[in-house]
Amino acid sequence: MAFASPNSGDRREGARPSLIVIHYTAMPTCAEARARLCDPAAEVSAHWLIAEDGTCDQLVDEARRAWHAGAGAWGGITDVNSHSIGIELANPGDAPFPEPQMAALERLLAVIMARWAIHREGVIGHSDMAPERKRDPGPRFDWQRLARSGLAIWPRAEGDPSADFGISARTFGYPDVAPDAVLAAFRLRFRPGVHGPEDDTDRAMVDDLARRFPFNRLT
Repeated sequence: MAFASPNSGDRREGARPSLIVIHYTAMPTCAEARARLCDPAAEVSAHWLIAEDGTCDQLVDEARRAWHAGAGAWGGITDVNSHSIGIELANPGDAPFPEPQMAALERLLAVIMARWAIHREGVIGHSDMAPERKRDPGPRFDWQRLARSGLAIWPRAEGDPSADFGISARTFGYPDVAPDAVLAAFRLRFRPGVHGPEDDTDRAMVDDLARRFPFNRLT
């Protein structure tokens, strides 16, 4: 099978995907995003691109290393590209994600997770693994919807509000970067629209995630 994007390579050191990273394209149209992801000069790609109408276009063989994640880390994984499948959603970055697109994403996630035995906690956002430089898939992405379908995770109201936020965040998988950046990324995914200093709800939520889904479960 021929794939549209030439921008890929071998997964390093025999790595297999244990993560799925969700992105938005941040471009005006899906056609423009596809052209960029397939342009050798751009040196970027993703395994899958999902249009607003739900059309799924596979650009890179899942067995290969697509160039979608860039610098960042999740847990002990620093070469995220070698350990992940990248999915781009056609979205300018400030628009809602249409129902056909979300439904297509759910179907695709279920297939990829089964094919590679990827746990639901391995489905992360680009902003999770690169909190100092990325915001996608952004505050309008419906993580709770995926969690209800067993395709991602969501915190319970059972964590310790006195827990150390930074320690819990790193146990869960967030990289060891500026605390403000980690808090912002955490809220972007789990408490969109919340601002201000770290609070008891942040600490309780991330403590619950760290207890139930420590990164070492994935390794």
